[in-house]
Order: sequence, then C-alpha cells, then structure tokens
Amino acid sequence: MLLMLLRFFLFVALVFSTSLLAAPATFDRAKIEARQFIYHDRNQQGDFYCGCNWEWVGRSGGRIDLKSCGYQVRAQQTRAERIEWEHVVPASNFGRARQCWQNGGRKNCNDTDPVFNAMEADLHNLTPAIGEVNADRSNFNFTMLSNAKPQHGQCPVKIDFSARAAEPRDAIKGQIARIYFYMHDRYDLNMSRQQQQLLMAWDKQFPVTEWERERDKRIAKRMGHSNPFVTGERTWSLGHKNRAEGVVTQLPSRQTQQTPSVPSSPPIKANKNSRVYHLPAGCPGYQQISPANTIEFKTEHEAIAAGFRKAGNCR
Repeated sequence: MLLMLLRFFLFVALVFSTSLLAAPATFDRAKIEARQFIYHDRNQQGDFYCGCNWEWVGRSGGRIDLKSCGYQVRAQQTRAERIEWEHVVPASNFGRARQCWQNGGRKNCNDTDPVFNAMEADLHNLTPAIGEVNADRSNFNFTMLSNAKPQHGQCPVKIDFSARAAEPRDAIKGQIARIYFYMHDRYDLNMSRQQQQLLMAWDKQFPVTEWERERDKRIAKRMGHSNPFVTGERTWSLGHKNRAEGVVTQLPSRQTQQTPSVPSSPPIKANKNSRVYHLPAGCPGYQQISPANTIEFKTEHEAIAAGFRKAGNCR
C-alpha cells in the first residue's frame, strides 16, 4: 500500500512539474505567463521602448505612469496609457513566412498552423511596451534614423512613418538583435543582408546585460529552452544557417483536434530547406533527401500544418 501511494505521489509530481515547463500554446496564455513569471517584478524598471513604469492591471495588462518617463501622447491617448505585449519580431513578419497566412491571415494561422501559434506565443519574443509606441512601430524594420527626432516626449524611440522604419533606444538594441537572431534561427526565417549587418553591429556594440540573462533564465523555465544567442552557445555571422528547431512542434491546432489523422508507416519525409515533403510510396525523391535536411512526419496533415507542400513529381 505504501509503495502504491509513493508511486502515485511521484506520478502527480512528475505531471505537475511537466505542466510547469510546458511552453504556452497561445498568445493569450503567453501574455499571462509573461506577466506572472517573467515581468512580475519589473513594472518599476521601465517598459521596453521608453523606460516608463506602470501598475499591473488584471491578468496581463498595465496602466502606464506617463510622468515617470516624460512621455507625451502623440495621437492615441487610450493606447498610450496601457501596457501591451510587443512581438519584437512582428507577428505579420513571421506570419508571412507561413502558408496559412497566404490562405487567410492571422486567424487562419491560429486555426490551422501549430508552428505559427508557437512563434506567436514564444516568450523570448515578447516584451511589455506602451500601447501607442507598439502601434506606431507597427511591423517596421529597425534601423538607424540619424535625422529623425523622437515624437513621444522624452521617450527616445524614433519612428519614420514614411520610410516604415524605427530606431529603438540604445539600451535595448543589443537585446533586439539577439531576439531577432533567435527567432530567425529557431523558426527558419529569412533576414536581409542589410538587417543582418545592422543587428550584428548592435549585438557587438551592446553586449548581454544582467537583466537580459535573468530574463532568459526565467523564460527558459517556462519554454524549456534558452535563447542561445543570449547564453553565448551560438553566434550570428553573415549568411547564418538556421537550425530550424522550432519548425516542428507538438502544439496541437484546432484542426488537428477536430480531424485526427491515422499515422502512416514508414514516415513521410520532408526537406527543411525546400519545404517539400515526399511520401514513402509514389515519390521518387523520398530516398534522396540528405539526412541533415530531413524532417519526418507521421501524416500528410502534420506536414501541411507545419508549412510543407507535397513534391510535384509524386505519382
């Protein structure tokens, strides 16, 4: 009897600890976890873009103290007064890399693509920011804007709406670079040569800070992995070859929950470079994929949900 009770408590402890380490499956859940576990004690340390303090409100929101940083509202009073969760690499940017976005935008990706949901909910890419600045930055690329002037009072962020570009304050330039490296490496996203060169310069000029290391440790406890560009396990060089570790995920989508597929054997093989998958029967390229480039799926549905397409020469 004692042995049975011991096994039961061990099982409960294992399930509980596993659930704690599970990455958030949705953006809404990620915002709650970011507030509870990552930034819970940082609201008096300043938001991402402006360094403004805020009071927590609700499960994931906040009310900005505009006077704490000399912020002046540019156009949107309501959004200027609240904390929002900013995707440093914008959701529209990584969404356009997925087929689901072409077939119906963000909602379709949320409904059908577990990889998009993983990217959208990735805590490494989320930071608290003043809502108006979040809106003004939009999905603009980061760059240097030497001739532009701040438009939000003493908040040092610069926005050039005509050029669709933004320059953040120096204190976060290195962090932005390492978040971009992480997202592009993990989810196999393309980055222009010009953007690579700029972010490599920022990474070198603005090294990892004590808070950035602490933030990474906190996120790793929720996500199950660190940002290797923060820990120093990886470095980015021009023409970097992405690891694409986040392209295959176990996060379920509503579509896979509604229409479960029967696993196939042997597995479907896909080429992570060409984004093409091959069936074990009827596809000449099935045996021709390099092992280093091979990703396996149990079903065609899984391959399609992950953003792959069927090889054109399959019979």
